[in-house]
Amino acid sequence: MIFSSLLFIFGFLPIFLGGYYLMPNAWRSGWILLASYAFYGWWRVEYLAVVLAISLVSYVAAHYAVHGKTIARQWWSVRIGVGLDLAILGYFKYSYFIVGNLSDIAQAIGGSGFGIAQIVLPIGISFLTFQSISYILDVARKDAPPARSLTDFLAFSSLFPQLIAGPVLRYKDLADQFSDRTHSVAIFALGCRRFIYGLAMKLLVADMVAPMADRMFALSAPTLAEAWLGAAAYAIQLLFDFAGYSAMAIGLGLMIGFWFVENFDAPYTSQSITEFWRRWHISLSNWLRDYLYIPLGGSRSGSWKTYRNLMLTMLLGGLWHGANWTFVLWGGLHGAVLAIERAVTPRGSKTKGFGWVVTTLVVLVGWVMFRSQSVWDAVVVYKGMLGVNGVLISAQTAYFNQPSEFVALIFGAVVSVQMWRFVPVRLPRLTQLRHVAPLVVFALCVVVLNAQSHSPFLYFQF
Repeated sequence: MIFSSLLFIFGFLPIFLGGYYLMPNAWRSGWILLASYAFYGWWRVEYLAVVLAISLVSYVAAHYAVHGKTIARQWWSVRIGVGLDLAILGYFKYSYFIVGNLSDIAQAIGGSGFGIAQIVLPIGISFLTFQSISYILDVARKDAPPARSLTDFLAFSSLFPQLIAGPVLRYKDLADQFSDRTHSVAIFALGCRRFIYGLAMKLLVADMVAPMADRMFALSAPTLAEAWLGAAAYAIQLLFDFAGYSAMAIGLGLMIGFWFVENFDAPYTSQSITEFWRRWHISLSNWLRDYLYIPLGGSRSGSWKTYRNLMLTMLLGGLWHGANWTFVLWGGLHGAVLAIERAVTPRGSKTKGFGWVVTTLVVLVGWVMFRSQSVWDAVVVYKGMLGVNGVLISAQTAYFNQPSEFVALIFGAVVSVQMWRFVPVRLPRLTQLRHVAPLVVFALCVVVLNAQSHSPFLYFQF
């Protein structure tokens, strides 16, 4: 079940909201927990055990981090809890990758290859793991209070609006909201608008551009125009798909009184890669900064160690996205550019115009590696971007690309660099349009949903 489905919008969501508002406050965390497990179990019910295991490990570890008899025992509970969370993530997400690479090395030196059965990756496990680790560390550092009850924590860990693809939440930001949330018609209406506009971002832009991106990346010898067209189409698809999901998650949270952190802030208007990471996937950027970059030493130990810390943070951030060398290289590219920017850009300087062009080129080049199934597939696109296979779009490619795809691409590009803040939140000041516009957009989305096939969100795979 996904947010952008008729089953969720007209089935699951009304039942959940009806039950939520009909029951007493004291029962609502339990209802959220039950609904979240039902939502997740709709995919694979047996993998609820993985969600429950990570949650219980983190809850117990944080408990002993506070109530352990000695400081040593408290910090051992932190290490064990974080280690077990990472071990579960590592088994499901990286076992096949590690064994496959070891097998390749063995064959390269004359041995025989080996392997393991393909492991199905539980959706949302990366987000769940990061949230659980932050809970353990925040409670141990006394930056966050322990959960009031096991039910509250399990509800937080499995919170269905954001469990699958973020934003990455921290319990300390929601602890007070679990004990006391404000519900009002205005907040609920704001949540509905955020959900509708997120749904439109997914259905009317991301899904419309997706066939063009898939078509360009499938070419065996793309020309310069085809390669850059594919990179641009994927950039728009990824932004509107993921930002659309985040907007829907934030909207669903508002419907039940939760205020989640914003996850995007016009990232394609950035003047540097440093600024890009303040605007793109903000919750992940903040997590990497607070729980990886700063503990590594941040910028406190001189320039070279700062560059090292930036590289390590982004390499691990890339690997967090998936068990593939493409993600490692993508993270390495961003880490290298972050280090270069820190080395050559004076503190506090602005590089408008030219900085935006360079940043956009780096982001597009990086998305090619991020999107490709293998490093060699990315090299094929890079050769096209350099004009190795010619310059113009072939007649066959031009024939298969639909006008609607170009319209969605151009609209998405304009919105992403000029009108970002207008689309998700702000509406025209005319009162009538302010109330009618979401209804019109929602009706259009329902029409599209009736016509299209299943289209999961891109970040479900991470």
